Amino acid sequence: MLAKRVQTGSSVVPEVGDPARSPVTIPDLLDATPTRRIDVEATDTALVFAFAGSTSGGLFIDALDRATMVPSTWEPEGYVEDLFVKAFVRTCLQPNVGGQHPVVAMDHLANVLAAPPRDVHTVNYRRAIIAELMESPAHRAELERLYATLSRFRVLIEGSSAADQWNPNQRQLEILTRFKEVIEIMTQGFATAQSGLSRLSAFGHRVQANEAFGALVDLLRYDDQLATVSFKVRIGADGRVRDLELLSVEESDENQFVSSPLQRWKAKLELLLRGFRFGDGEVMTRLLDAVFEGVRSELVALVQLLGDLEFYLGALGFYDRARAAGLAVCLPVLNAPSEPRELFGLFNPLLLASGVTPVPCDLTTDRHNTTVLITGPNSGGKTRLLQALGLAQLLAQSGLYVPARQGKMALSSGLLVSLIQETRVDQTEGRLGLELMRIRSLFERLPAGAIVLLDELCSGTNPSEGEEIFELVLRMLSRLKPQAFITTHFLQFAARLQQERQIADLRFLQVLLGPDQEPTYQFGAGVASTSLAAQAAARLGVTGDQLLALIERRIATADPPEG
Repeated sequence: MLAKRVQTGSSVVPEVGDPARSPVTIPDLLDATPTRRIDVEATDTALVFAFAGSTSGGLFIDALDRATMVPSTWEPEGYVEDLFVKAFVRTCLQPNVGGQHPVVAMDHLANVLAAPPRDVHTVNYRRAIIAELMESPAHRAELERLYATLSRFRVLIEGSSAADQWNPNQRQLEILTRFKEVIEIMTQGFATAQSGLSRLSAFGHRVQANEAFGALVDLLRYDDQLATVSFKVRIGADGRVRDLELLSVEESDENQFVSSPLQRWKAKLELLLRGFRFGDGEVMTRLLDAVFEGVRSELVALVQLLGDLEFYLGALGFYDRARAAGLAVCLPVLNAPSEPRELFGLFNPLLLASGVTPVPCDLTTDRHNTTVLITGPNSGGKTRLLQALGLAQLLAQSGLYVPARQGKMALSSGLLVSLIQETRVDQTEGRLGLELMRIRSLFERLPAGAIVLLDELCSGTNPSEGEEIFELVLRMLSRLKPQAFITTHFLQFAARLQQERQIADLRFLQVLLGPDQEPTYQFGAGVASTSLAAQAAARLGVTGDQLLALIERRIATADPPEG
């Protein structure tokens, strides 16, 4: 807020109070309770130096990378690696703005996705924004325009070329001009918004109501329209100017920064007699600094806003990419854990990112809080199904589209995924030891009601011992009422559990096969009767005849022994 105005030279310079004492509403699009998640003090300092012309490349990304996330009960280390969250963000949540794919703060976007909100109000707040953007093409267009303008503002802030050193005032004027455009888009473009997008308009109105913003508008108008000059020009048939007549000169005397020529000369003469020596450029510098001081706090808010916009533009980019591949995404219905889980047209977006068109499948269970054993042949899609379920839960929990045509899902207290078991040079345990450590880690970290996705449980030991450990895990899991999906090749073991039904909350899914006994990548109730090992061996060239042919070929081409 402007505290007072002081007379300097020929113009009036706004004097600004401490921005920290002039808080403005935060245009937070990620949290139902508006929160400053970036380091305000550090970002403010960086902006001051950047406006002055110091090199500040990466200011926005640095601030966003250090930002805190909304409160979450999920622990990212339990799933980000196995679900390839960073790869998903990089390839599937890529914004598409006017046909261009801008460079975004990927680490920040991955961090936001990996920490879904604990507060269901925040989940619904985000869902409402996504829904409005899809229902209103005008609001989506305005969001893209806001992002493009904010990106140009960012380029001016973060870059200072050699030409800017010669004319720093012009660069600062351009920065303030872009800031003014950003505020105007926020104010006008979202005036009719009903979701959290309305915060953009409210923020814009509050900024425009500040005296400091009025001073900024006057200064930009002063620079652009200090005077209006009218000419009468007569041009000959050869294109040359035959006559040039000055008709009028009109100064913008309503602008607070403009004074008459006589006043300007009197002010300069007075300052010269007092020993001051400076030109009009130095006066403009002081004006720019004063106006910048008045809007500093609003500039800080725009740094956080850029990351928020990338979150929603990335979600819209995912929608566009899936649609271009003939796939559908949706905002699922959120229901209770005791109600059915329904995912129709579920697909694995990681396949889409790798250039493979995924085959959608339907998956239903009578309720969420069950343990589901999945059986079927190798390369039948079991692991890909687990990844699809994990990403779908992560996206739903974050308030975003899930990779399914239609769905009903329950929110969860956490997610734990174990799909990758890599051998390390420094490991001291064998495969059984690693598997036992994986099981212990599961129960150490698993909260009640969480989602568990386990691939090939107990595959690192012989079937008889593995089945005993497997059954123990299933019985212990049932006490935590998790939403668990576990793949296994212990087919006889799974069939026995299905027949005995001693574990009440156990369900069974199998890979469905086509007429030629090839996997269809669809899933139905029951336990698979075969893993199709022979077919897989034939496909990969590991039958007896194929291996014998390889051996004979090696013998025939081998060099005879010397001597």
